Amino acid sequence: MYQPIPLPKRKNLLKTLAKILLVVFILMNVIAAFQAWSFTHFDDTVGNRVNTDKLSSSAKLKMLLFGASLPRPLNTALPGQPYETVTIHSNVALSAWYSKADAPHSKGTVVLFHGYQGTKSTLIEVSDALLNMGYNTLMVDFMGSGASEGNQTTIGFKEAENVKACYDYVTQKGEKNIYLYGSSMGAAAVMKAVDDYKLSPRGIIVGCPFGSMYGTVCKRFEIMGIPRFPMAGLLAFWGGLENGFWAFGHNPEDYAKHITCPTLLLWGEQDNRVSYEETQAIYNNLAGKKELYTFIHSGHGQYIDTEPEEWATPVRTFLWQPSAK
Repeated sequence: MYQPIPLPKRKNLLKTLAKILLVVFILMNVIAAFQAWSFTHFDDTVGNRVNTDKLSSSAKLKMLLFGASLPRPLNTALPGQPYETVTIHSNVALSAWYSKADAPHSKGTVVLFHGYQGTKSTLIEVSDALLNMGYNTLMVDFMGSGASEGNQTTIGFKEAENVKACYDYVTQKGEKNIYLYGSSMGAAAVMKAVDDYKLSPRGIIVGCPFGSMYGTVCKRFEIMGIPRFPMAGLLAFWGGLENGFWAFGHNPEDYAKHITCPTLLLWGEQDNRVSYEETQAIYNNLAGKKELYTFIHSGHGQYIDTEPEEWATPVRTFLWQPSAK
């Protein structure tokens, strides 16, 4: 026969359960706070980029519990073509490489921005191709990366200030044909800068920008094979809080609605970090003249590495079309 739990014992059971849930909630927030800090602050150790795709199960568990130690991204190569190292003042002092096209009159200047855990040295191949097309280039280390000051990265949020400072630097040199080029985090920063500061470049080329900050955090958990709820939301919350912004409002999908300059949007069909749906949403929201070009054999990153000829064709066409000048 069913015997109901006496009321005093039932109350004690509920209190115990509430205490357990409170402890679990606090513990999840502590873990998320540690994770968020480690993902947005580089340390001074020397090591390779952390690739979550190739981590073992034990390494993934360690990262989940304690976060990842991210070595400061360092430039690993120098440009093969003539260049000048310049300092650009933003929220921190930025290091950049400026190269002039070997032509009597350049067609313009393309400012290049790297992705998360990247540096300006990852942009050398892109720079070389653009120089050969007749464009000057400015390769930039974002805040916290390479030879720039700081150790913080905000996945494109505060980096938008860096984009604005570099745009102003090139403008002050008298350049009128300015193009902004960004990959992944760099693409998000470019889009945010154009929206926030009402920049008027001749055009922007953005490769694999994420649709929303929360979405890209969720994707990181999916790649690691870990359920995204509730830690993805907590990680986004703490990441924004620790770095002084509202992460749930950092959404290139929304920035696109206010971008009226010509835009070339690039995406790799093997990308496991940014979905086609995200890319299509950004494309649909772009308010100006736009083109979406996809690469069959490429994943997340610089498409010039995997499909150089396929990359050059849409980029050259976009830069040379009269409507983008």
